[in-house]
Amino acid sequence: MSDSLRTALDWISGTPLRIAIILVSAIMMQAFGTRAIDRAMNRLATTDLIPGPRNIVARQKERARTIGGVFSSTLKTVIWVVASAMALGEFGFNLGPLIASAGILGVALGLGAQTLVRDVLSGIFMLVEDQYGVGDNVDVLDVQGVVEKVGLRITCVRDSRGTLWYLRNGEILKVGNQSQSG
Repeated sequence: MSDSLRTALDWISGTPLRIAIILVSAIMMQAFGTRAIDRAMNRLATTDLIPGPRNIVARQKERARTIGGVFSSTLKTVIWVVASAMALGEFGFNLGPLIASAGILGVALGLGAQTLVRDVLSGIFMLVEDQYGVGDNVDVLDVQGVVEKVGLRITCVRDSRGTLWYLRNGEILKVGNQSQSG
């Protein structure tokens, strides 16, 4: 075997192979994690946790679908942030200063992005308190329509004219939900 071929094989079996393994692992973790979340949320949606009227079971399905979407997007974000950091480490970047500066940047963002933090916290409380979910007919701010997507930061509502409204959760001070019965 020639020296140039041996050098090329050594190079390929080094950093590029490790980065490919990181990317394939991230893709597999995302696929398995998303599938596990979907299965758990489907099981939660079909289990009769609270015996009672039929509309409670339908509400439980909507809530499971909403929370499943939030879990899936959070999982994807965490997986790809970690995979990116690992890939940067393979290229020889020193991650110690990057992590330290991320902490300082986090403090700066916390001070500068208070509305973002308020939106996310409001989204968490909205999900925990089950104020509304996907498919609910709501009256939010000056928009009346059906909830199409619920996230930690924004809620998407489609009105009767077909307009899709993106509402920041931190701006929603009161919600009228016609889909929930007392």
